[in-house]
Amino acid sequence: MKLKKNDKIIVLAGKDKGKTGEIREVLPSKNKVIVTGINMVSKHTKPSQNDKGGIKQVEAPIHASNVAVVCAKCNKHMTPKTKTNDKGIVTRVCAKCGAAL
Repeated sequence: MKLKKNDKIIVLAGKDKGKTGEIREVLPSKNKVIVTGINMVSKHTKPSQNDKGGIKQVEAPIHASNVAVVCAKCNKHMTPKTKTNDKGIVTRVCAKCGAAL
């Protein structure tokens, strides 16, 4: 996956189209990501010793193809490209402006 934790993203499709957020968790086996404040769903929980229970709002996973990374420099959404320097270190760069992510 080209997405990493703490990346700033924009949602390209779905009920939250156009919203921006930060990736909280990456699920590469399912090809999904969990973004803070995006794709909120109601979860019914039973009371336990530590928790009161009830209906809570939690973030649900969203498919990785429905999000794109936002470049901090040019402020446009894109797919990150990889660039290798002369020492062999691989870094992710913006596909549009070339800035390091």
